[in-house]
Amino acid sequence: QVQLVESGGGLVQAGGSLRLSCAASGRTFSQYAMGWFRQAPGKEREFVTAINWSGGRTYYADSVKGRFTMSRDNAKNTVYLQMNSLKPEDTAVYSCAAVRTATPPSVRDLYDYWGQGTQVTVSS
Repeated sequence: QVQLVESGGGLVQAGGSLRLSCAASGRTFSQYAMGWFRQAPGKEREFVTAINWSGGRTYYADSVKGRFTMSRDNAKNTVYLQMNSLKPEDTAVYSCAAVRTATPPSVRDLYDYWGQGTQVTVSS
């Protein structure tokens, strides 16, 4: 069982930055691939980025490539999402997710554990 808790959301102006964190419980965190998803009002939850168990491979949605960076610290059981050059269309609830697999999927239904989410609002 893995419990995930996100933090770091907030209100920021367009062009600004935020850093989200996702802290995981459990002693086997390093065996899990991790992902970040987001859901804007009235829209489906969409894939943002994912990272493999070691942190050596990351994957990004085209909409965030070059602006967002995902990383992990297995010693701290935490993954991070550094978001730069934020745009109003990045406004959403951001959730982290975990799945015990080598290669992280981009399909939300393949993840086993989810955090409660943190709100990110980007004003124009």
